Amino acid sequence: MTATASPALTARALNRATLARQLLLAREALSAEEAVRRVVALQAQQPGSPYVALWNRVADFDPAGLDAAVGAFRLVRSTLLRITLHLVHADDHRPFREAVEPTLRGSRLRDRRFTDCGITPDDADRLLPDLLAYAARPRGGEELRARAEELWGGGTLTPTAGRLLRQYGPVWHVPSGPPWQYGTSPDFVAAAPGPVSAAPEAAAAGLEVLARRYLAGFGPASAPDLARFALVQQGRARAALDALVRSGTAEVLAGPDGKPLYDLPGAVRPDGDAPAPPRLMAMWDSTLLAYADRGRILPDAYRRHVIRVNGDVLPTLLVDGYVAGVWRPAGGGIEATAFRPLTAGEWDGLAAEAVSLGRLLTGRDPGVYGRYGHWWAKGLPAAETRVLPY
Repeated sequence: MTATASPALTARALNRATLARQLLLAREALSAEEAVRRVVALQAQQPGSPYVALWNRVADFDPAGLDAAVGAFRLVRSTLLRITLHLVHADDHRPFREAVEPTLRGSRLRDRRFTDCGITPDDADRLLPDLLAYAARPRGGEELRARAEELWGGGTLTPTAGRLLRQYGPVWHVPSGPPWQYGTSPDFVAAAPGPVSAAPEAAAAGLEVLARRYLAGFGPASAPDLARFALVQQGRARAALDALVRSGTAEVLAGPDGKPLYDLPGAVRPDGDAPAPPRLMAMWDSTLLAYADRGRILPDAYRRHVIRVNGDVLPTLLVDGYVAGVWRPAGGGIEATAFRPLTAGEWDGLAAEAVSLGRLLTGRDPGVYGRYGHWWAKGLPAAETRVLPY
């Protein structure tokens, strides 16, 4: 597709567009369900992160509202984008799951840890309907593994093979209550409504839905960006975006390097000089993972300090719209490590955010990210570290 003749977007304009779409230029008065739909999906393998992510985005955020939405399965946690756990609106689960069907199928059912048991993808297809019927009420992971083994009848499914099958199967995690609704060993229930289609046409239609929602939440963006966000083949991502252009749902713009970017017509694109307030971002916040070029939010010089070798993405300081350091709870406050010198005003802004975040953490889990402290022990490029009191 050819870009329109409008002036090329600057890197800062793209940064501000992302912040605006992700509710990070100003908190908005939204319900938890509305906010999650606006930002598309929240990465959720760390159960506290969706709460911190919404606290950053929703005015007067009440964690009880998120509790209620999760408890009623209006928001659901499942293996989806990038083969990781995400919290999405229940209405979005099916098209999103169908969009990433080829990725999940290849990564779970063709994994040698699965096939070495002697089970094949065709075997999984045959047993999955009965397994999901069994999961019409909540079941533990071992219950699902044992039932799958019984339905297969071909031998022993190892715990790892059972986990891979469960991750492929369209199931939702069952919430278990405070502090963050999901424990380390949740039960699972079959996703509603009905089975997810594995047909190629369903995958294409689902990806078009996801592409449209992605542009609304993260645009302007390229086909490689969408491919990275969802972990789908670039050809599939480009085909979905081009289909949106042909239907008049999307347009093509020129990026900073002249390469084409897709966006929704009339979507909000603030000026690059729009002020961006400080934020204390959650671990694995989607803004850091939504683009092939992560420099839109995360400066290249800091990338290896934030996205660690095993894929952990540390909680970050966002200053003037860009990552400027990391943070963790410590000693009754927020220990903020800045990678570059910050002004007195920037520190004051972060201190005000720490007081607000402290109210959330104190009522839930003051040590929310305590298990990741080993990354700090390995050393960080600190220009300055301060403990910002609650």
